[in-house]
Amino acid sequence: MSTNEGKFSGKVALVTGASRGIGAEIAQKLAAGGADFIGVHYANNRDAALKVVDDIKALGSKAVALEAELTKGISGVKKLWAAFEDAVRLELGTVHLDILVNNAGISPVFPFEETSIETVEDTINVNFKAPYFITQAASPFLRDGGRIINISTGFTRVAAPMNTIYSASKGAIETLTLALAPHFASKGITVNAVAPGVTATDMNKDMRATPEGRAEAAAFSAFSRVGTTEDVADIVVFVASEEARWITGQVIDASGGSRL
Repeated sequence: MSTNEGKFSGKVALVTGASRGIGAEIAQKLAAGGADFIGVHYANNRDAALKVVDDIKALGSKAVALEAELTKGISGVKKLWAAFEDAVRLELGTVHLDILVNNAGISPVFPFEETSIETVEDTINVNFKAPYFITQAASPFLRDGGRIINISTGFTRVAAPMNTIYSASKGAIETLTLALAPHFASKGITVNAVAPGVTATDMNKDMRATPEGRAEAAAFSAFSRVGTTEDVADIVVFVASEEARWITGQVIDASGGSRL
């Protein structure tokens, strides 16, 4: 068991795309809440993932970095889930999961006419196929009262002409969230999506590289500032908690009131 005591004591979690940004923040907050074991998925930034693992262990939880390139589609999913199963079995003696956070995502920025089939395929693989099939693989191992949380985007509510395939892939995730909520309800498992707005991560660092870009990014929110990873992770952690047991099938806006 974790040496921490908290709302996630004894829980096993898997967070995809957790080497930096919102995913890293979520993983660390789960550890701060006493999670027993956390799988930290990453695509290519091994050093960053290992830093997150070290931070989690410093909080008293067990953790492992899991490498898988999800643009490869089902082969990437199979690699990730096999590695997670092996790691949990090694640490805990049996495979089970309480909290699944499908956070990994890519957000290509192209005019509609210039969006290539390769870009579409990569984005669908990471943003939709991976959550779909990771959740499918996890299904037999999810314990009663578990949590499935999909990370969406405010761009399903606000038009984003330069992010067409990103927005569309996240729209699919929101529909999947709705469809899976009654499927898992008999076990007390909730299925929800959290939709961030413009958040200070590597995904939009180019946009925020100039004063004009930073002002544009801040203007999206009703609070006239760019969101932080902590702003979003706090909402995700609430949805993952027992306090959110009566919420399922929902898309929770975490955009700071974007474009209200």
